[in-house]
Parts: sequence; structure tokens; C-alpha cells
Amino acid sequence: MRVLPLLLCTALSVSGCSVLPAAGPTAGAIVSGAETTTPEGTFARYELLEISPAVVEALRTRPLDSLLASFGDNRPALESVIGIGDFVAVSIWEAGSGGLFSGPLVADRFSAGSKSALIPEQVVARDGAISVPYAGRIQVAGRRPQDVQALIETELAGKAIQPQVLVSVTKPISQAVTVTGEVAGGARLPLSAKGDRLLDIVASAGGVRAPVSETFVRLSRGRTTATVPLTTVVSNPRENIYLRPGDVLTLVRDPQTFLAVGALGNSTEIPFQAEGITLAQALAKARGLSDFQADPAGTFIFRFEPASVVRRLNPGSALLGTPLVPVVYRVNMRDPNSLFLTQAFRMRNRDLIYVSNAPFTEVQKVLSAFAAASGPISAAAATYAYTR
Repeated sequence: MRVLPLLLCTALSVSGCSVLPAAGPTAGAIVSGAETTTPEGTFARYELLEISPAVVEALRTRPLDSLLASFGDNRPALESVIGIGDFVAVSIWEAGSGGLFSGPLVADRFSAGSKSALIPEQVVARDGAISVPYAGRIQVAGRRPQDVQALIETELAGKAIQPQVLVSVTKPISQAVTVTGEVAGGARLPLSAKGDRLLDIVASAGGVRAPVSETFVRLSRGRTTATVPLTTVVSNPRENIYLRPGDVLTLVRDPQTFLAVGALGNSTEIPFQAEGITLAQALAKARGLSDFQADPAGTFIFRFEPASVVRRLNPGSALLGTPLVPVVYRVNMRDPNSLFLTQAFRMRNRDLIYVSNAPFTEVQKVLSAFAAASGPISAAAATYAYTR
């Protein structure tokens, strides 16, 4: 009768040892491991935070990229101007034959001859000018085509016979956007005079190759870059902003996943949609906590947070010197209020959910080990007693 209490005491003492097999650290090890002590002093290894309404609210205000907030949504000017690098063609007509740009009179054919000339397209040079015969270098950069027409007509007045000029921008390089990434046909696409929204340009590039739920839109304008899920642009028309000349639009395929390990019904890497999921949904995808193994008070989320976010959560953190701070969030699933908190806590890409084993699980391992070791001895003793 004294053997069982002795076995239980031994099991409880051994269950805390590192010699037992385990899928990961215990809840106590994670809590105590937030700081490490060395001869030089005590140092923080990661931030350990209990998920509370205050933490959820602080994370809710974490700034997310928004195309509308980053770039605005002003409709472009109805009339575009010529820019450096554009290809420009000039056509000149004269009122009669025999001028600078018209052919000679052919009397035997009753023809007035050609009254026009087409100057081959040319690139607007870095000085912003093009060359027109008998008119010289014409400054065109920053001007509308009709303004350039009037300028050339003025320069040719008195040289040509009542010249009429038509200026065409054959390749509006300066009024184009660059589309690349997960599109069917990446290219430099010109913007139309009416203005083009983001989805218009994506459609002009042949559409998206990757699933919409796994695609992100990355827009760069000048020194500013913003990235949002494509589903956000599709579902929120305000994010479908007008593009500007020189914009670089990149569609990136980035499947969102989280890792579920420990005492869960399904320990694996689990994908989710680009618009995100809550912790409650993530636990459901992982088939919940294991009834026979999980420690409900030992549910943790491991994540790297920007220092600006950690500063709101813990202004006195000793880890604020790095851009990304390792943070461990803990939720006690024994508390009924935690069911509300898990519905408000948003998961991030590459998060890791870990559920530690319950203490009694470790005791079971010890008892199983003792049973396996003492089984042959008990059988031998029973056989010996029977033979006596």
C-alpha cells in the first residue's frame, strides 16, 4: 500500500525533468523563460503579454496599409501634357502647293500636289524639346499637344503657306504606369485621358494569375509604398484609387499561413485568406485543443511585432532597441471571457500557435514508464509466489 504514494511522489518530481519526451516547453517554462540570468545580469529574451481587452484594443489600432490613406484618390487632369521620353509625331499642312512642306504643282495631271508632310516620330529629349524643320528646337515638355501645335504654327508663319500643324503623342511614356508581378502580361501601360483606376490597369495587363485571396497589391509612388490585399481593393471601392504617371504596381502572391503546434487536434501549417482571421477561427482550423493533452491555461501565440506596437503595449520594454520584437501572447482558455477575446484577437501571417501539455499528461508519462519497467518484475514475483 505504500508503493502507490511513493510512485505518485516520484512521478510528480520526475515530471518536471527534461528527460521525459515532450512536443515542446511547458507553460511554466515559457513564462519563466521570458528572462534569462547570466553572470553579467538578467536579460529579456521576449515580451510575455496576457491577452486582455487593452491588448486587443492596442493591436486593433495597429496601422495597416491603405492605398486611399497613403496616396489619396484625386482624379487626374483631363488633358495630359507631353513629358520627357514621349514619342511625338508632327504633321504639317499648307494651304497651297509649292511651299516648304507641299509637293510641286503637276499641271498635266490637274493635281495640286501634296500639301502635307509627316515628320517621323521622335523622342522628347532631356532638354524637353523636339526638332521641327524650319522651326528649330521646340520646347514641348510640360505642354499640351494643342499648345505645341500653336507654337510650331507661329514659328513657321511667314515661311510656310498658312501652315496647320497636328501634334500626336504616339507613345506616352511619361503618362504610363509599370505593372509587374502576378499579372498575365506585365508591361508599361499608358494612362487614358479620362483617368484609370487600379483595377482598370490590372485588367489591361491581362488580369491576375494567382488566386485573388492570395494576392497583394503593392503600389509605389515616389518614395511611398503601400501594400494591401487585393480582396480589400475588390471589396472596398474606395481603395480602388486612380493611378498616376510613374506609378509602379506590383501584384505579389503571398499565401497567408500560421503554424499550429503542440496539444492541438491538428498540428500543421494552416493557410487562411488574405483578409485575415481571428484567433478563435485559427483554433477552429486547428481542430481545437486536445481534450487529453492540452493545458487550457497554456495557449500561446508567438509573433514578431514592430517596436512601435510593443511601445504601446509595454512602454518600458527592454527590447525596444530592435525594429522587430519577439512577443509571446498568452490566453487562458479556462476563463470564459477568453472566448470573447479570441474572437477579437487578429492573427498575422506566419504566427505560431502553441498549446502546452497539461501537467497531468507529464505525470501519465512517468506512470507509464514505471508500469513498463515494473511489469516484468511484478510478473516474475507473481510467478515465484505461485510456484511456492
